[in-house]
Order: sequence, then C-alpha cells, then structure tokens
Amino acid sequence: MGPGKRSVLGVLVDVTDYRDATERIMRAARERRGYAVTALAVHGVMTGVQDRAHGARLNSFDLVTPDGQPVRWALNLVHHAGLTDRVYGPTLTLKVVEQAAAEGLPIYLYGSTEPTLARLVPALEEMFPALKIAGVEASKFRGSHEGEAAEIAERIKASGARIVLVGLGCPRQEVFTYAMRPLLDMPLLAVGAAFDYHAGLLKNPPPWMQKYALEWLWRLGLEPKRLWKRYVLLNPAYLARLGAQKSGLWKATPPAPATEPVQQFAV
Repeated sequence: MGPGKRSVLGVLVDVTDYRDATERIMRAARERRGYAVTALAVHGVMTGVQDRAHGARLNSFDLVTPDGQPVRWALNLVHHAGLTDRVYGPTLTLKVVEQAAAEGLPIYLYGSTEPTLARLVPALEEMFPALKIAGVEASKFRGSHEGEAAEIAERIKASGARIVLVGLGCPRQEVFTYAMRPLLDMPLLAVGAAFDYHAGLLKNPPPWMQKYALEWLWRLGLEPKRLWKRYVLLNPAYLARLGAQKSGLWKATPPAPATEPVQQFAV
C-alpha cells in the first residue's frame, strides 16, 4: 500500500517508516515550512477519539506516525498497510536530530523541566558532536496568556532554530504544536517521553517487549500511579473500537481537519 493517511478509530495516521518520516521532516526544515508532526500510541489515538475537537486538531497535522505497535497493527489489519515496524517517537527524534546535526540545522528544545533539559542537552551533544542547539525552554506548567503564542514564536525564530522538539506530554504537546504551527516556518515535533528517555530518566523496555506491544506494561511498572488509568482503561477501549471498525459495525469517520485557533493551551 502506498503512503498517505488512514483512519485509525477516526484519527488519521500516516503509512510511513523512519526513513520516509525523517526525510519529510527534514525537507520541511530545509524549505522553511511550517510542519506539524506527532507520534501516536494508543493513548494518543484515544485522546482524539474521546475529544472530537482534539481529533480534528490531530487530523490537521502534516505527519502522524504509528508510535505504538497496536497502531501499526491497526493500519495493517484495517488498511493492509504492510508496515513492518512502528515509527517510535524517541527513535524518530534521534534520527531527525542526527540528520539536523549532519546538515547544520539548529534545533530548539521546548518543554519538560529545567533539570531534565540540563541532562538532555549534554546527552544529545555527546551523541551528535556537530549538533547546534539554538535554544532551550522549559515548560511553565500553566496555560498560555493572551499573545503568548506570538511571544514564544518570536523567541524561537530569533534563536535561528530550524526544527522544534516539543516535550509537553500527550495531549498538551499536540495542542501546543497545533497552536504554534501557523506562527513558525519550521517543523514542530511533538515527541512525548523522548526528552526523559534521552536524558536518561526513563529506561526503554527490552526489544522483545517492544516487538510484542508490551511497552505499556513496562511503563506501567515504572509509573503505576500516573499511568494506570491510561493503560487499564484505554487499552481495552481501543481494542473494542478497533474490532468494531474492522468488522464494519462502526464507520470511524474522521472529523474534518481543524482550522480554528485554540484560545488557550499549555505552555
């Protein structure tokens, strides 16, 4: 099956792989185009299912990769996509950063906490000595005030950055990316837990757990209090809806891509 977007429970996900996704992001960076990217696992898809307005925002993104194995399985099961691997946010982040370093395109890190960023920056610089980090800005952990989107955009543009990595957690980072996309002539990547992983604060599960879609169990064991509702409630709901979509009992019609600006979002 050729590339393009397909409905997974009404959320449009791209049939893509690491090579294609990285090249699409880098092309936008070279051409100075606004370009919204996110990598969605089950939780990310379900945020769009449960909140149709948010689903419409997700459907306006330029690139949505199948971050979790169950999302890749859905593309293969329902749409015969033939994907052999997922496109995992933390791995995609490294591939984009590696290419940005090779091409001399500076990156901007937005989100997470000061201590996490203090560990992430040297970790990235050690992995990619040629990398140019134009700016680093921790989350304020509050809602935006009037005019703040323009202020953030000016800081990012003034830094000389050509790619923005956004680590605010799902779904805050997707709303931030949606809000900022019209104001910036560069790709914005909502990269989820990539900041924590590459700062050394979270450990990746063993490859066999990733292959068999057991990453949720690994993360649940690491952060049970924060994540139990996400996995214990959302995973069965996802599978039930996927079965309904595959059998034709539910059409899973995607909401039209959003165009309206958001009035307030997490910064």
